[in-house]
Amino acid sequence: MAEHPAYPVGLRLTGRRVVVLGGGQVAQRRLPALIAAGADIILVSPEVTPSVQAMADAGEITWHQRPYEEGDLADAWYALIATGDTEANTRASAEAERNRVWCVRSDDADEATAWTPATGHSEGVTVAVLTTDARGRDPRHTAAIRDAVVEGLRDGTLVAPHHRTRTPGVALVGGGPGDPDLITVRGRRLLAEADVVIADRLGPRDLLAELPPHVEVIDAAKIPYGRFMAQEAINNALIEHAKQGKSVVRLKGGDPYVFGRGMEELQALAEVGIPCTVVPGISSSISVPSAAGIPVTHRGVAHEFTVVSGHVAPDDERSLVDWPALARLTGTLVILMGVDKIGKIAEALVAHGKPADTPVALVQEGTTAAQRRVDATLATVAETVRTEDVKPPAVIVIGEVVKVGPTATAPRE
Repeated sequence: MAEHPAYPVGLRLTGRRVVVLGGGQVAQRRLPALIAAGADIILVSPEVTPSVQAMADAGEITWHQRPYEEGDLADAWYALIATGDTEANTRASAEAERNRVWCVRSDDADEATAWTPATGHSEGVTVAVLTTDARGRDPRHTAAIRDAVVEGLRDGTLVAPHHRTRTPGVALVGGGPGDPDLITVRGRRLLAEADVVIADRLGPRDLLAELPPHVEVIDAAKIPYGRFMAQEAINNALIEHAKQGKSVVRLKGGDPYVFGRGMEELQALAEVGIPCTVVPGISSSISVPSAAGIPVTHRGVAHEFTVVSGHVAPDDERSLVDWPALARLTGTLVILMGVDKIGKIAEALVAHGKPADTPVALVQEGTTAAQRRVDATLATVAETVRTEDVKPPAVIVIGEVVKVGPTATAPRE
């Protein structure tokens, strides 16, 4: 048997009996995939790990709390033998052979009739890697090949052309706070498949350089529009390219729905019947403070955090923010798009009762190579922004959590 390679095949186990012997770490790793496959799973083991116990408690598997007994593999389509009892494993393997049940053994692969490949998944594709030479099996090498293929599919460096007609449409992709490594796997894959990318200046710009030459990249900031027509012009550009049968990605900074006008774009597309996918992104309101060593919540310090747009000053009649209520909160306040309004914001918070010595941190160009952090207080933040020349984009964190992180610095007096 060792002279011949294994024959790869995909088992369709939905509703079919699978018997797992042993409830330890091997079973804990293998059970989720069997559950996802829809198998009728019978687990036989005197003891199980807490995670396996949770699967049994949730009704995902049926657990017989006892050692293996002859006949346990009756009517099984597939068996995983992973007990710590070699003698029991041998007997169970022999039963599987007699009953023609494909069987994996965790303790002795050469005595098994089946091997478990190193598997990974990427958007509807399952990658399964087996070592063909039984005498030279190297699980680490197999797993490394699996990881390389899956990572290539996910980040777009390994792109297989589609041989079926793609449905044109738009994907609103949250690109995260700026570091290209912080975009989601799905967002990066959609970028790799795009015909047109309409990008914000706050999106992860480094990713644009990785796009194939045929991809049309449009800077949303340079789309011609009147002063109050910016969003309408972007909507029109999305619609125009999608109607041409192209796959369009609207690459936005942070998350599309956190001050990103993502819903406005989705509504415009829906009105003309263009399908749209929304891919969430890591919001700068959480990630940028984290990158600067600031937890937005911390036990004993802050039990809540509030994210506010600072593009409209507190004394502006267009403001929808209840600043007196914010001043009364004891948790963390995160201000986005508020660098040029931080003076008036600080004045409003202090006027409504927030202590003037409340710590403030400004994190400019967060998660990028140009990131820098400047600390102040509500009393000094306006002057600090001027003297330190803090420029957008910057995330402003107000609250005691500013003093918690390992990189906290003394506020400027």
